[in-house]
Amino acid sequence: MLAELLPALIAEVKLAAQLLSSKQRICILTGAGISAESGIPTFRDKQTGLWENYGVEDLATPEAFTRDPKLVWSWYQWRRQMVADKAPNPAHHALAQWQYHAQTSDQQVTLITQNVDDLHEQAGSAVTHLHGHLWRNRCGQCEIPYQDKSRASYDNQGTMSFDETLLSCPHCDGYIRPDIVWFGEALPVQAWQAAEDAAANCEVFISIGTSSLVYPAAGLAQLAKQNGAQVIEINPDPTPNTIVDITLAEKAGIVLPLLIEEITAL
Repeated sequence: MLAELLPALIAEVKLAAQLLSSKQRICILTGAGISAESGIPTFRDKQTGLWENYGVEDLATPEAFTRDPKLVWSWYQWRRQMVADKAPNPAHHALAQWQYHAQTSDQQVTLITQNVDDLHEQAGSAVTHLHGHLWRNRCGQCEIPYQDKSRASYDNQGTMSFDETLLSCPHCDGYIRPDIVWFGEALPVQAWQAAEDAAANCEVFISIGTSSLVYPAAGLAQLAKQNGAQVIEINPDPTPNTIVDITLAEKAGIVLPLLIEEITAL
């Protein structure tokens, strides 16, 4: 399988596998790139169709929801509809396999994601979400979770419903919003604490499909490096990150299964 890659990349995969198989504490951060390989548009992709004239400030901020909750809710229902049929790709499955394998070894493989989809969970991984969950809702006023399910509600025919009608909280009558961290909002305290702890205590930090531009998540690699960890980046378009020790310049869905195969064979 490795023979399908360029010789320079094969050497880097083998180097990464040797490093990872010799360490106990691994911290992994995934970004939009890993989900893009499953057909989920990244947030930086240009909006199309009905939404092409709207920007982030119109659709993904607390102010936008206060100003026009119907517009924001409709956009998220549209996003859910776009994501509903997407499935985990080989990268998601490889990470789940690695976590499963780690249960019978001395390794601790902590997975953190900036993504709001549930593709890691679908593949079988345990994952900490920094930016919330696309398939969960909560009250925009009192914060109480609303119909906290893994998927959108189903109608009487048993098919998934993406109704754009605004919902009201049964506790305070505030409008229901997606359980997403919007621009200008703080990350969930418990999730961020878990991510910081994992990064600060890991021996190897792996960044997968992330631009390394969105803070505070982008600072996790720096935190790991400051505490003595080595840093691996998996991205077809490597970032200008000067703290990276090993770069695997290929799609995660191609290189991760090969990397995990090498690790489990050592």
